[in-house]
Amino acid sequence: MLSLLKIRNLALVDELAWETGSGLIGVTGETGAGKSVIVGALKLVLGERADKSLIRSGTDECVVEAVFDLGDTREIDAVLADGGLEPCDEPQLIIRRVIGSRANRQFVNDSPVTLGLLKRLGGFLVDLHGPHEHQSLLSVERQLAMLDAFGGAGEALERYRGCHREWRRCEAEYEEIRDAESAGGREIELLRHLIEEVDAAELDPGEEDALDERWQRARNGGRLLESASAMVAALGGEDGVIDRLGEVRRLARELEKLDPSAAQRFAALESAFIDLQDLERDLTDYAGELEIDPGETAALEERVNLLESLKRKYGPSLADVLNRRAEAAARLDAIENRGEKLAALEQAVADARAAVDTAGAALGKLRRKAGPRLAREIGSQLKDLGFKQSTFRVDLAALPKPGPQGLEAVEFQFGPNPGEPVLPLRQIASSGEVSRVMLAVKSALAGQDATPLMVFDEIDANVGGEVARAVGRKMAALGARHQVVAITHFPQVAATANQHFVVEKDVEGGRTRSRLRAVTGESRVAELVRMLGGGGDQARAMATALLRGE
Repeated sequence: MLSLLKIRNLALVDELAWETGSGLIGVTGETGAGKSVIVGALKLVLGERADKSLIRSGTDECVVEAVFDLGDTREIDAVLADGGLEPCDEPQLIIRRVIGSRANRQFVNDSPVTLGLLKRLGGFLVDLHGPHEHQSLLSVERQLAMLDAFGGAGEALERYRGCHREWRRCEAEYEEIRDAESAGGREIELLRHLIEEVDAAELDPGEEDALDERWQRARNGGRLLESASAMVAALGGEDGVIDRLGEVRRLARELEKLDPSAAQRFAALESAFIDLQDLERDLTDYAGELEIDPGETAALEERVNLLESLKRKYGPSLADVLNRRAEAAARLDAIENRGEKLAALEQAVADARAAVDTAGAALGKLRRKAGPRLAREIGSQLKDLGFKQSTFRVDLAALPKPGPQGLEAVEFQFGPNPGEPVLPLRQIASSGEVSRVMLAVKSALAGQDATPLMVFDEIDANVGGEVARAVGRKMAALGARHQVVAITHFPQVAATANQHFVVEKDVEGGRTRSRLRAVTGESRVAELVRMLGGGGDQARAMATALLRGE
């Protein structure tokens, strides 16, 4: 659930730290007091694009921070991993948006993230509904997801999706090879030439380094031999380094006879003499190995040039050249043996389609069974919300060909008044009606909806009396399974809340600001009296009765 919402310099709010609990949370206040700031802050947390006009005048930036306490972090961790972030260290998620006059930034658990990642996370955290924000309910794709959730069709849907993906893969492969029938002789000739050219080279991806070393040694053989021979002469020739060092060594031994204590000073001299003798022998052997073979040099040069030519044409690396050869061979095989392959793939497509039909039939059976039950449940919820004689249907229609979500489409149909035609939910113009239908759907699906926080922003507009009381009861029932924030003008709704907060506007130091305070006891009764339209014993008695659930 949302445990803390902090706002700084957002619209009329200069500083706000709002700690929330579980259940239904009512937020009330006079029109213009700033209740919409709460929703605006949550929208920022959910990744909505920010307008710099939101920054409180006289300041450079606004900050919104939300702390969510999580029961199970697996889904959230998966989204974080996709974004390259570490999983949650503890069952808690901290989201922070900074809206600046020059740049905007967003963070999750103190790591910078994109708006796209925030939106993905938001889908698991908050379900926000307002008078004009029911696109998810009006979407037939979303309606299908609701029906599947209600009918427990999740596993059947996953099986169907797997079969559908395999069918589409087989179809795509079949179409590719079928289209290869039009391949011209020129393409076949080029493919064969590529394959023959690479095969003739007998490539080994690991040969390049050793080949380059041998080539460099062969092409520079004359210079290498000259240098090595000169070094041997300098070391071992007449009056060479070794001869001169030998004289120094002889003198050192005479000195040691006169002063034995000096022997330790000449230990390095003896070692140097032996090392130089070893070096002379090694250089002599190395010079002897430097056979200058013009034929080998030419062969190595030819091989190097061949590899470079193939890399320029099909590279840039030898591995890429071999990959191109494999692709060309597969393409040529598809062209030359397309008859056999087409027959095999045609059968594979037919088998995959049969699997789709079988899985789709099983999924459709669950949907057809769940549809009437969901319609009855939503219809029952609608009656409680004032639609006493309404009609609600969950209609399924077969698709012309299997879709990624099944063999049928769904459409929620609603008729609010008897004698009037039942229409698709998306064609209902009244936002008040759609709001109540949405609440009925949410109530019917409360057990299947995994979103922890639901926010209802004045969806009780255009209702009153007993209907408003029913809306409050429905929200309170949802609060038993979810954390629910209800921003409302109706005392019948606010009275059912587990917690009640009031947004107020005041002027301090010549600046207008919004405040949020919790109301309990007498202050809560006073707020309900204000919402009922004024003071007096009758209004107070009514407010008290509402709090008692009467």
